[in-house]
Order: sequence, then structure tokens, then C-alpha cells
Amino acid sequence: MKVSDRVHSIAASQSLAMAARARAMKAAGIDVISMSLGEPDMETPIYIRQAAQEAVADGWSHYGPVAGIPSLRAAIARQQNNVVGNRIAWEADDVMVSVGAKMAIYNAIQTAINPGDEVIIPMPSWVSYSEMVKLAGGKVVAVDTKFEDDYCMTPEQLRAALSDKTRMLILCSPNNPTGSIYNREKLEALVAILRDYPEVCVLSDEIYASLSYDISPLSMAAFEPLSDRLIIVNGVSKAYAMTGYRIGWLMTKNRPFINACIRLQGQQLTCATMVAQKAAEAALTGPQTCVEQMRTVFEERRDLICRLAAEIPGWKFKKPQGAFYLFPDVSAIGYGNAVAEMLLEKAHVAVVPGVAFGCPECIRLSYAISTEEIKEAMRRIKELGN
Repeated sequence: MKVSDRVHSIAASQSLAMAARARAMKAAGIDVISMSLGEPDMETPIYIRQAAQEAVADGWSHYGPVAGIPSLRAAIARQQNNVVGNRIAWEADDVMVSVGAKMAIYNAIQTAINPGDEVIIPMPSWVSYSEMVKLAGGKVVAVDTKFEDDYCMTPEQLRAALSDKTRMLILCSPNNPTGSIYNREKLEALVAILRDYPEVCVLSDEIYASLSYDISPLSMAAFEPLSDRLIIVNGVSKAYAMTGYRIGWLMTKNRPFINACIRLQGQQLTCATMVAQKAAEAALTGPQTCVEQMRTVFEERRDLICRLAAEIPGWKFKKPQGAFYLFPDVSAIGYGNAVAEMLLEKAHVAVVPGVAFGCPECIRLSYAISTEEIKEAMRRIKELGN
């Protein structure tokens, strides 16, 4: 059987591939520490699991509305309205619930991009953005951010990347893989330029918004002039340790656009799993102490891994301001691909090579693992370097 050209041309997810290799080595009896996946190691809070059990018992087992159950959409809108700095009034009708934030991003790109349209993506970036743009027939305009700029795109870089074919800018703050956060000053400078390009929409991936440490990330919803061309994506995976529930969403005030997204989703998947939607509703409407508890744990792990990484010769890195990744430049030792391979085969530590994120001189380490695993992984890496 033949594979279509569009699918043949996309790359496999290197983070998932490295995680699969780590699992295979573990199954073979090798003691591998995996720092490859962006998945909290905590259990989903008990009140959320109980809500899922109740949903099963209550018969939430049939098809639901394509855009999501109304009570969940309303809860999402309320949560966004309560975000510090938010300047846009959100309603339930502005929300479409999907199967994870990844599917929400895919739907938004498929809905917004025609073949030949250009999408600006600051690099390093999450592995799937570029491949999703390619699947839509779009052209990725990669903007290589600099270590000295905390891996944040500058207004000068944005202006240079814009053209009459640009249709979308994708931003992720806190960023995967760098952990960098665009502060208000940086975002205001970008928004000032975008005002001259009304045909360009902004997709703001805010999945790590609850996991910030030194400064609080600012939602793009703080910029009201963008309201008719802003798409915000978020979900419950990172904040509530619900990766397997696969519930995410997109939000936009542009009614024709969200109606088009809903129409597309109706042909793709009918609706997100109903039991998972009820669990997500419980997560958003229940006690939020678990979110702060997890954030505190990740901050402690961030401080730990940075202290240990500073002892490794040849590593250069910025202290992450959010998310749960360390993204060191290891070019003093070798290319990221070679270093990642060496760490897996010799130190039995699985990391993701930076080329997957558009930065071949780096590697990404997820510190969404236990403190003891972090200590042991960094001990092995340091020992290998010596």
C-alpha cells in the first residue's frame, strides 16, 4: 500500500520515539532513566479521578456536542476570564473542547492555513508545530532566536519574517523546550508590529501557563486589539497531571473561525470523550491547591537540575522560567543528536536531541520525574563527561 505524500513528508515525533526506545531498553532489563516526555509524574488529584468514576456511573457514555459539553465550555471561559491581565470577555461559545491541546492546535492550523500560506514559528519550538503546518500545505518561516535573548523572538526578527503571505504567528510561553517566558515588554513590542498586519492571526499555546517560577506569564488575552484574530490553546494535561485524559481546547472571539473549527472537528472525531470532559470540568471547578502544589514541586526540581547541570563541563544553559524542561547547549561536546545517543547508550539516560526543536546544538531534559531520578540521571551524565 502507498503512503500519501503529505504523510510521508512529516517527521516522527522524536520525543515519543526516544521515550519508546527508553521503554524498550527497560523491558530488556536495562535501568534507563527517561527524561524525554513532558508528562508530570504525579497522580491525577483524587477529586478529579472520583469525578471520572461518577461520570461512568452516571452514564456519560454517549455522543456529546461536537464543541464540548456546555458546562465544561463555561468553566473554561470562566477560568480564562480570571487569568491575571486578561482584557477580553470570554463566553462558553468562544470555546471548542478537543482531544488534547495537540488536536486543538492541529484544528486551528488546518482551519486557518491554505497551501502556500506562511506561518512564523520562533525556534526552538515544540516538535509538532512545523509538521502540522506542513500537513496543511503551509510554509514554515522559522525564526532562530538567540541564547542571549533568552530564546525569545525580538520585534526586529518578527518584522523581518513577516510578508504578504504570512497568515499566522505561533507563540508558546512558557516555552517548550526552553522554559523561557515572554514578559509584558516583549509581548507589547510584538503586538505593536502585528497591528500593521491585520491579516495575521496569533496562535498562543498557553498549556504551561500554570507552571511558572520567577515571573508570571502574560496571556495574549491581555491585548484586546488582537481579540478578533487571537486563538488561545490550553488544556488540563500539565496543570492537573491529566495527560492521558486527552482534554484540551481552543478559544477565539472570531465566531466564523470557531464555527469552522467545530465543523472540521465534527468530521474528525465527533467529540472528545465524555467521561474525560466531566473529569476536566471537575478539575477546573474544584479546589485549585493541587495546581500550586505541583508548581512548587517543579520549581524545586528546576532549582535542583540547574544546580547539578552547572557542574557538567561543556554545558551552557538558561535557567528555565517555566514549564519543566532544561535545554542546554552542548555544542562544546558535540551535536545534540550525538550527545543524546551517547547519553542513552552509555549513561542510560534518555533525552531528546535539540534538532527536533530546531536547535541542533542542544538537548532537552524533562525534569517531570522524581527528585531521586533527577539526581541519579545527572550523576550518570556528569560521570560520563569525566
